[in-house]
Amino acid sequence: MPIRYANQKHPLQGAGGTELQTFLDAKVAQYNQPGFIENDPVSIPHMFSKKQDIEIMGFWAATLSWGQRVTIIKKCRELITLMDGAPYDFIINHQEPDLKKLLTFKHRTFNDIDTLYFIAFFRYHYERFESLEDAFIPAEGDYSPFKGLGGFRSYFFSLPDYPHRTMKHVSSPSQKSTCKRLNMFLRWMVRKDDCGVDFGIWNRIKPADLICPLDLHVDRVARKLLLITRKQTDWQTAEELTARLRQFDPLDPVKYDFALFGLGIEERWGVQF
Repeated sequence: MPIRYANQKHPLQGAGGTELQTFLDAKVAQYNQPGFIENDPVSIPHMFSKKQDIEIMGFWAATLSWGQRVTIIKKCRELITLMDGAPYDFIINHQEPDLKKLLTFKHRTFNDIDTLYFIAFFRYHYERFESLEDAFIPAEGDYSPFKGLGGFRSYFFSLPDYPHRTMKHVSSPSQKSTCKRLNMFLRWMVRKDDCGVDFGIWNRIKPADLICPLDLHVDRVARKLLLITRKQTDWQTAEELTARLRQFDPLDPVKYDFALFGLGIEERWGVQF
């Protein structure tokens, strides 16, 4: 039976940098492997080989990632079926009557209005660019997380008559949001290793420039390990955590998302030493 640490001090709390890094590196190795994929939303883009399908369903899976992972995966599979199993082809080539079947799609507060706008945006973008990566690169060409994510949101809602209600599904650092879903999507697209979980299909954004996705589980674990000192949980908190993780690996700090998330949701702080 795993040992649970509720309000007591965690054995690694306040541990030295080398000891903590060794522990986290081991957890990265444990979770950053193909067995992680099946029960995680990242399994959805792994259903495809075409770059645009990976991008589209990766973005959608990340956007819908709140609630139980089983339900998230089920709803994403439902959406894929509604798009005839080929998201990119459906988005580019659909006719107006084809959209009617999508009116049945809903996941929590994400409904048919949001679905139709996502499809409209994807068609608009892919008629002009080959990859969704272009949507995150500022006009001046130098990517930074704050400008990149903020610029993406502005671009995403640049179509005429965009539904105001859909804006809650795409966040921005300027709103003080942690932008967890966008940062998770970027991790999937940008990180490059030979472990098989993240895709590494984008080249203009560097892994060193990513921000760690900060959800409830990661936040709780990071605070236990004193990687976060900021009281509130917002964009600055995500930056603080990532800065600490860069001390362990400056070129790939976000790989530690595997460790923190795994400890939080898989082990529920049931770490054995």
